[in-house]
Amino acid sequence: MSELLDELRWRGLIAQHTDIAELEKALESGPLTFYCGFDPTAPSLHHGHLVAVKVMRHLQMAGHHPLVLVGGATGLVGDPRAKGERVLNERETVAGWAESLRKQLESLLDFTGDNPARTVNNLDWTKELSAIDLLRDLGKYFRMGTMLSKDIVARRLNSEEGISYTEFSYQILQANDFLQLFRRYGCTLEVGGNDQWGNLVGGMDLIRKVEGKSVHVMTNPLITKADGTKFGKSEGGAIWLNPDLLSPYRFYQFWLNTADEDVVKMLKVFTFLSREEIESLEAEVRESAHLRHAQRVLAREVTAWVHGAEATQRVVEASQVLFGKTDPKTVRGDILDDVVAELPAAQASLGTPVVDILVSLGLEKGKGSARRTIASGGVYLNNGKVTDAERVLEPGDVLANNTVLLRRGRKNLNVVRLG
Repeated sequence: MSELLDELRWRGLIAQHTDIAELEKALESGPLTFYCGFDPTAPSLHHGHLVAVKVMRHLQMAGHHPLVLVGGATGLVGDPRAKGERVLNERETVAGWAESLRKQLESLLDFTGDNPARTVNNLDWTKELSAIDLLRDLGKYFRMGTMLSKDIVARRLNSEEGISYTEFSYQILQANDFLQLFRRYGCTLEVGGNDQWGNLVGGMDLIRKVEGKSVHVMTNPLITKADGTKFGKSEGGAIWLNPDLLSPYRFYQFWLNTADEDVVKMLKVFTFLSREEIESLEAEVRESAHLRHAQRVLAREVTAWVHGAEATQRVVEASQVLFGKTDPKTVRGDILDDVVAELPAAQASLGTPVVDILVSLGLEKGKGSARRTIASGGVYLNNGKVTDAERVLEPGDVLANNTVLLRRGRKNLNVVRLG
């Protein structure tokens, strides 16, 4: 097994592939050109797309030439889903989303150096394809039995909603993408998610039938947690890469909340840390999981890859507010908003006694117990200890977002919103 394929296997990034011996030979015989496609079915990529991008980056770092295909044409049609027909979005919408995806992908791969990535859009060749061309030049190479046997197609055919001819024809367009990239750029490998296996093989078969040449396909697995469920959405929905849809702080928190039993797997899949570094972190998880050092490394590495080092540093500092290690007055207002968004909250005004707020938040049963907690050193305003039981909210307590942080003990952090 080549060093590259061995690395991908160790990281759990290979699901299915064509002839592995021939693929290994092709990868070792010199730089090859490969591609992966991304359809603009939303205004942003999400964390699941990072798996395929990670495979692309490993191939690129090994010297191979990446083609990043943005599906300006296939995005107008829609890849069949397991349940229900996709909504056909307006052409202008799809074009806008395609541009957004292009910018995101160009920040995740290297577009400089000796083997820079290159972006292509399948609308460039598909828009010139007439109905007659589709039927005569492509359709004749596809057999209905094979198309109907594709897993997702078969499931949809057996469902109540069925499948439209539009979505059924998607596999022809994707196969043609591989053929076009083979002809235009000498592309001989397609990578993608395991749910795309049938479509990837369709492109490989089309090239064999039309050009008489052999090419390769390889898929990455669906990433699951230790309990077998999908490693996916947060309570607020998808883990978008676009900071306008999901702030870098919330993105960071998603990774930080990875379970102990899953964190080593996610370090292998989503970071570029070496084996030695990951194995060291694995040992830390076994010996001192409560410190959650591996989770912090995972969150920092993935956030830096997606949002950059500067944004990551800001959110790391902001996250320290939750543990009383950072002065919240030094945190930017928009990031602080994310920090306090899901904290228990109470309304108050300047001059309100702290003991009253403790009671209103349910942190204390009465004013007497609140005063005793303050006397024992267990209450903090903006991470500063409250020493006076008669303390009231003052103008100097107000943070950038017109709030005050109130903490009882080590973990009970709350937000006071000034009205």
